Amino acid sequence: MAKINDFIAERLPLDDVMNALKHKQVPVHKRSIFYYLGGICLYLLIVQVITGILLLFYYQPTEAAAYESVKFIMTKVSFGWLVRSIHAWSANLLIFAIFLHLFSTFLLKAYRPPRELTWMTGMALFGVCLGLGFTGYLLPWNELAYFATKVGTEMTSAVPVIGDTMKEFLRGGSNVTGATLTRFFAFHIWILPLTLAGIVGIHLLLVQKLGMSRPLSQQSKPKRSMPFLPHFALRDLNVWLVVLAILVGLSYYFPAHLGDPANPMAPTPVGILPEWYFLFMFQSLKLFPPHILGIEGEVFGILLFSLAGVFLLLVPFIDKKSAKGQKSPLFTALGWFMISFVVFMTIWGKFG
Repeated sequence: MAKINDFIAERLPLDDVMNALKHKQVPVHKRSIFYYLGGICLYLLIVQVITGILLLFYYQPTEAAAYESVKFIMTKVSFGWLVRSIHAWSANLLIFAIFLHLFSTFLLKAYRPPRELTWMTGMALFGVCLGLGFTGYLLPWNELAYFATKVGTEMTSAVPVIGDTMKEFLRGGSNVTGATLTRFFAFHIWILPLTLAGIVGIHLLLVQKLGMSRPLSQQSKPKRSMPFLPHFALRDLNVWLVVLAILVGLSYYFPAHLGDPANPMAPTPVGILPEWYFLFMFQSLKLFPPHILGIEGEVFGILLFSLAGVFLLLVPFIDKKSAKGQKSPLFTALGWFMISFVVFMTIWGKFG
């Protein structure tokens, strides 16, 4: 073992990494619980990768075989139903955890200098994970996924100038067909995961380099901290075990259903909705009048959401008070407004 350790140490700088982790300190204060959200996101992402690879052994990404291959996984493969349920539930919990991580970071002003790039890479991760959720939803090729994807891709046509081109690019044609399924499969297992891996690497590097931010309310108080190894790491591991228990419990008692196979010739079912994390946008767009200032209502809504996304991306450079270490009640109120808006519109879109 000593020879093996020496061999590895000469070729990989693992000692430097371990020394850095041993010296890393995690701030301790009454809001330290929010530090665990990043680890939860990472853990759920790992679960997604492992269960996704297992599903790939049996899944066939063709219009003729996709539904039957998923049905085979759920009925014939040992514990296939559980693996698929864990994959589905972890995807939903991942996006939910990212929402919590995003808004907690916003409210705690953890985007202030020198962590601007940490925030921006986090926003990029949020966008890529939404893309993974959207592309993965179609892969079972069942009725709900087919028509929800049809509605979702139709929304892109409202984007000014390039909307119709985007819709045809996503669908691989004018309609949702087997070409769409193949294209979404490529996005879901190759393009988006490779993009995600690169951004996750940069994001984690920035977090390790810059450390964890202390809230503005704690700046005037004595600094308290705990070592990352082993104290915080063991607490993080306990949180992961709790998340695993929740994930397995949900997958066992509320397993993912397959439903009926997709039928492109059938009419769109009444009340078809996109996935829950797109509901707040979907419901909002329904409220716009046909025309606003000479612009189509849907186009105007898409523009507003696009501007909101750009604003969130650049908020570290817009919030001048937080950058100076001062409280910014306007941005705090804005954060609570965004949370309230997303929650209210999601509930309204689901049950309204």
